[in-house]
Amino acid sequence: MAHPEGKKRRGSRAPKEKPEFDQQIVDLARVTRVTKGGKQMSFRCCVLIGDRKGRVGYGIQKGKDVQIAVEKAVRQAKKRMITVPLIKETLPHAVHAKFKAADVLLKPAPKGSGIIAGSVIRTVLEMAGVPNASSKMLGKTNNKINNIKATFEALQSFQVKAKTPKKAGEAVSEEKKNV
Repeated sequence: MAHPEGKKRRGSRAPKEKPEFDQQIVDLARVTRVTKGGKQMSFRCCVLIGDRKGRVGYGIQKGKDVQIAVEKAVRQAKKRMITVPLIKETLPHAVHAKFKAADVLLKPAPKGSGIIAGSVIRTVLEMAGVPNASSKMLGKTNNKINNIKATFEALQSFQVKAKTPKKAGEAVSEEKKNV
């Protein structure tokens, strides 16, 4: 089919649409299940997704090949999205969370300090769009999946004060749990 102006367009493609969320594969493992019929191989994939504007999610799924595992994990991550509250470009307050042997401490950091975190905690905070934060892995495990789950527990436990209009005889602010 000819171009409307009569010029041929070779190798031109439509501009790529930017995906809704950035995604990063954190852990990819080939796992086997031993059955009576032999070993069944599959792939386990852990994916982090985020919009870098305060929303982040994770998914862990298995599939017969890597692509299927990644697609399933991304689908699950979209269902597990959480919103991270930010106050003055950092976390609202220090928070501590534990999941199995993973123990995580997240603290606010001054403006300009960046993300001071190791391992997958840094990736979670980057995907969430937290510009300044400090963290410490207190647990004795390097298990990425458990560290991600502990970090998500910490991010979900933030207490933020939401201001409400003052009515006769009521307090100005009410403490709400941000999920």
